[in-house]
Amino acid sequence: MSTTQTIRSREDLEQLKNYYLNQKPNLRNYALISTAVNTALRISDILVLKWGNVYDFKLKKFRVHLELTEKKTGKHSMIALNKSAISGLRLYLESLPYACQEQFIFTGHLREVPLCREQAYRIIKNACHDLQLPEHISCHSLRKTFGYHAWLAGTNPALLVSIYNHSSFEVTKRYLGIEQDDKDNVFLNLEL
Repeated sequence: MSTTQTIRSREDLEQLKNYYLNQKPNLRNYALISTAVNTALRISDILVLKWGNVYDFKLKKFRVHLELTEKKTGKHSMIALNKSAISGLRLYLESLPYACQEQFIFTGHLREVPLCREQAYRIIKNACHDLQLPEHISCHSLRKTFGYHAWLAGTNPALLVSIYNHSSFEVTKRYLGIEQDDKDNVFLNLEL
């Protein structure tokens, strides 16, 4: 069995994010990828999000935080929505003929039920195939990718352990796919 990989190259990540914006326009899919990679949520939590979770219809603006109870852990999470996530969601929301607080964000053609995990997986796999990205990229890769790039940007490892609800940084390190070349780059790029 293969392990899902992080998207280590920032260039590959940008290609994947923009695939459904430029190459095969689909604003729902673009928003899905933007949300997934910027929130570090599991796909099971993303697919059940409703517009009211991210957008305040009375104030007509996006919320600062996304609050939810994670399916797998049952833990309450509060995630700041960054500009990239909001940008993807805004483009998608503005393209819809109608949206309301109780409507699922990521729906199929019927707009009544959320996409299933298999559909989300196909969205990612089709883009990766067309872009010739590594074979073992999946929906879960987007969750891992968030942490990997946060770690590269200097995020405190204790925060990443907390974000992922892991028991130690050793678990998080394996999860993020931190490898020898990452360690080598620290030594090669830090000249004191």
